[in-house]
Formats: sequence, C-alpha cells, structure tokens
Amino acid sequence: MNQKVILILADGLRPDAMLSCGNPYGSRLLTLGSYSLEAKTVYPSITLPCHMSLFHSVPPERHGILTNTYTPFSRPVQGLCERLRIHEKTSAFFYNWEELRDLTRPSSLSYSFYISGEIYDYERADKMLTENALSYITSEKPDFAFVYLQLTDHIGHKYGWMSEEYQYACTQSLDKIRRLVECFNKEYNIIVTADHGGHERDHGSKMPEDMTIPLICIGERFCPGEIFSKANICDIAPTIATLEGITASKDWEGKSLL
Repeated sequence: MNQKVILILADGLRPDAMLSCGNPYGSRLLTLGSYSLEAKTVYPSITLPCHMSLFHSVPPERHGILTNTYTPFSRPVQGLCERLRIHEKTSAFFYNWEELRDLTRPSSLSYSFYISGEIYDYERADKMLTENALSYITSEKPDFAFVYLQLTDHIGHKYGWMSEEYQYACTQSLDKIRRLVECFNKEYNIIVTADHGGHERDHGSKMPEDMTIPLICIGERFCPGEIFSKANICDIAPTIATLEGITASKDWEGKSLL
C-alpha cells in the first residue's frame, strides 16, 4: 500500500464539542470514515508532550518531554517525518504555534509554513495557514501533510472549554476541516484528531475531559461509520506508516489501526 495522508489536528478539540457546537459537519465527519470519540491521549495532557507522542509513537515517560519546553531525547526515537524521509517521501507542515518546529529533525521536511498566532490573532492565523495548505497541497501534492489549528485551545484557555466562545471556535475549526476534506479526500487519506481536551480553562490532568480526543480516519481502507474499539494518540504514526507503505520504527509503541 502506498497512499498519501493529510493529518489535521485541532488543538484542544473535545469530541463532545464536535457534536454540540452547532456545526453540522461535526456529525457529518463520523459518516465519512472510521472513528472514535473515546480515543485517548497521553499524560501529561499538554500540547508539546502530546504532539511528541503522536509523531514518535511513544509515551512521555519515553521521550521525556513533560512540558511545552522542548528538550532533546535522552534516547533518540525516529519520528514519523524522519521515517518518511528515509523512504524518500515528502512531508509538509502548516502550523501557528512555534514550539511545533521541534517535532521533526532538520532536513525531514520538504516544506514548512509557519505564521505566529501571537502576532496575528489565532482565528486569522488558522485561516491563513489553511489557505496556504490548500494552495500548496493542490500544486505540490506532498506524500504527507500536517495541518495544525490552534484557535480552539487558545479560546479554551481564555474563556473556558465548552463556553459559548469555545463552541464558536469549534465551528470555525470544523469549517476549515471541511474545506480540506472536501478538497483532498479523493486523493488523500485524511485523519482528523486533537492533542488533548480540556476542562474549565485548563488541561494537563488525567481527567476524562482532558484525556479524551476525537479520531476520524477517512479513506478507502476505512469503513464509513465503523467505530474503533480502542485507539490512542500513539497509534496515529503507525497507521500513517501503514498507509504510506513504509516500515514503522522498531521503537514505536503504538499499533496501526489497519
């Protein structure tokens, strides 16, 4: 199997908010592919540790990153983009939180688009990076693309998870996800997920509200409407490796969902 993949991650998107925010595309997504609304992230349920676990398929106690400050791994683990590069695959990143630059090692990416959510407002930054992703993926067709949307997390911290403002942010993120899916689902497998959830105005705990994430996988190898019985954020990299037709790292602890 040798298929291309787009991974879309909305930071801090709770599964229940997908269905309650008022955007009908939240429910529509569940009819397009296999999914879980009870997938689990890792502890601590903090953005950088969760992303490191997603891209390296090991828990934080293995990669050693427990906060939003990057530190080199004491025992290196090849990440998803490094594996793709070894197999001569092209990867592109679109993001607006600068700390995510450390998810890959130098020379792993073919293209990277960064715009500061701090300098621009996060809603505008999400829009601009989505437009760039639509344009670049259409013209260059990378083997793998990662599209990161931060508005939901920013608004959760500012106003509270499940607040009216947070629900609005969820509708905005779902609109951008819809554009990407509708544009590319005939050429790409598309995975939609989050890094963590949230409660009140925070996250990072072992509470179900923080630890539960959505995971939707769209593509010809995924049965629409089928529910994953068990899924973890560490399973995403091995699943992408399977779709791309490459071997997973021997150090990865997650399992392919295929």
